[in-house]
Amino acid sequence: MDEFESLSHTKWTCKYHVVFIPKGRRKALYGTLRPHLGEVFRTLAQQKESRIEEGHLLADHVHMMIAIPPKYAVSQVIGYIKGKSAIHLARVYGERRRNFVGQHFWARGYFVSTVGRDEAVIRAYIKQQEQEDQRLE
Repeated sequence: MDEFESLSHTKWTCKYHVVFIPKGRRKALYGTLRPHLGEVFRTLAQQKESRIEEGHLLADHVHMMIAIPPKYAVSQVIGYIKGKSAIHLARVYGERRRNFVGQHFWARGYFVSTVGRDEAVIRAYIKQQEQEDQRLE
């Protein structure tokens, strides 16, 4: 049986598969950013009462499965995560690297799909993305 979360008058399970890219699809997520960015995303998601259940940072894009309570719009939470993480990257890495101009690290927009009953399939897909990208290159 599914595990449901609860708010004061609501039982819910709202999970989404989200993909977004850095501006210009720069391969900037490797190196020092990659291990640090996962923790930043988790912290920002918790601030919106959301939880990143699965995630993978690839060279030029981010895959995550995120649980968002129904009281928040998906666009609100993803916009918050992208915006605040871009500000954080600009503050921490902006002085050292010329490519982080201002606070515009992520491209506009994102892909989102509801998870529904295919949670195991989507988890496996996110985990296998790195091998698939290496195979295609």
